Amino acid sequence: MQNIASVKLSNYFQLHSRKTKLNQQDAGFSLLELTVVVLLVGILAAIAAPGWVAFVNRQELNKANDALLAVLQDAQREAQKKKLSYSVSFQKNSTTQNVEVAIYPTKKSDGSNLAFADISTWKPLGVDVGVSSDKFLLGTNLSSENSAGSSVSYTLSTSAKMTFDYMGTLTNANFGTVTPPATEPSGIKIVVAIPSPQNPSSAGSVKRCIIVKTLLGSTATKKDSDCN
Repeated sequence: MQNIASVKLSNYFQLHSRKTKLNQQDAGFSLLELTVVVLLVGILAAIAAPGWVAFVNRQELNKANDALLAVLQDAQREAQKKKLSYSVSFQKNSTTQNVEVAIYPTKKSDGSNLAFADISTWKPLGVDVGVSSDKFLLGTNLSSENSAGSSVSYTLSTSAKMTFDYMGTLTNANFGTVTPPATEPSGIKIVVAIPSPQNPSSAGSVKRCIIVKTLLGSTATKKDSDCN
C-alpha cells in the first residue's frame, strides 16, 4: 500500500509540474495585444510630438532673444569702455543658414567707416548658449543706420546696423513715427521668429524681439504681435 501511495504521489507531482510549465509557456502578450499597444503608443506620440516641438522651439527663441540683447549691451559697453564708436550688424549666412551677428569698431584706423564686406567678426547668434541659429529668422525695421522704418523685414542687408558713439548713445537715432492709437514711436526693432510652416522664408506668429526707444539705448523685450 505504501508503494502504491508513493507512486500516486509521484504521478501527481509530475502532472502538476507539466501544468505549471504549460501555464508559463502560455504567459505573456498575444500578437494582437502587442499590435494594439504599439498603435496606441504611436497615436499618443503623434498627438504629443507637435506640442513638444513647439515648446522646444519657443525655448530656443527665448534664448536667441536673450543672446540678441546681450550683443547690443556688449556693443554699448565696448563703445563706453574704449571711447570709440562701435557698431552691431546682422546677416543670414547663405552657406550655413545661420543668423550671424558682429560687433566691431565703426571706423578703421584711417578714420573711414568699416565697409560691410570687410567685417571679420561674424559669429552665429547665441552660439555661446547653445542656440541653433539656423532654425529661426531674424528681422529688423532698420531702414538705415539707427533709423526705424515702417515695417519689419526679414531680408537682412547693409542697413541692418546699429551704432553706439563713444558715450554709448545712439547717434542721430530715428525711432519711427507715432501711429494712433499709439502715443509713442514704434522704436527700433530686432526680431527673432520661428518660420511659418507654409513658407519657411516668412516669419510665423511666434516671435521675440528687442525694442530700442531712447538715445541711451534703453531696451524692452516683447513677443508675438508686439514684434510686428
